[in-house]
Amino acid sequence: MTEPKPKLRPLPAFIFMTRWLQLPLYLGLILAQCVYVFHFWVELKDLIGAAFGNDASLQHLIQAVAVPNAPVPDKLNETTIMLVVLGLIDVVMISNLLVMVIIGGYETFISRMNLDTHPDQPEWLSHVNASVLKTKLAMAIIGISSIHLLKTFINAAAYDPKTLIAQTVIHIVFLLSALAIAYTDRITTHTHHNSKHH
Repeated sequence: MTEPKPKLRPLPAFIFMTRWLQLPLYLGLILAQCVYVFHFWVELKDLIGAAFGNDASLQHLIQAVAVPNAPVPDKLNETTIMLVVLGLIDVVMISNLLVMVIIGGYETFISRMNLDTHPDQPEWLSHVNASVLKTKLAMAIIGISSIHLLKTFINAAAYDPKTLIAQTVIHIVFLLSALAIAYTDRITTHTHHNSKHH
């Protein structure tokens, strides 16, 4: 016979219930995800249209990837295609970041989703906690930063050296921050594991 679960006192129960105030925030992120999906398809449509010779689509693409002080191409070239594709990858990576925040945040801070038996459960969600989520988010941010840095280097001639150095330094700071988070997580996990065996 299982023991009945202890009932929370009114004040702790109310405080614990306030976690549901985060729900509108995650629903808002889902709407932001929809905006990114729409933006992705608009960019992809313009890329396909420009590839087939549509002048309006080409102008939209050139405006989207235009960099101040850089020469403006009059046709679809490899650099323009590369910048557009990097932009699409950037949207996908930000979308992945949103998924991790929405699902991982809901699972960690609001309520269990009970996805253990679901065949499509993401691998990272099976052992998600606040620490794992921070590490995953840091890695995703590094990926996004890498895409932006690559886009800058493709148009390096249009930027002054200070801008290039600043973006590189910021990217290195992201890398060091992610390493620090991962190292801290490893120490915490190791300490917790040892304490359970003593």
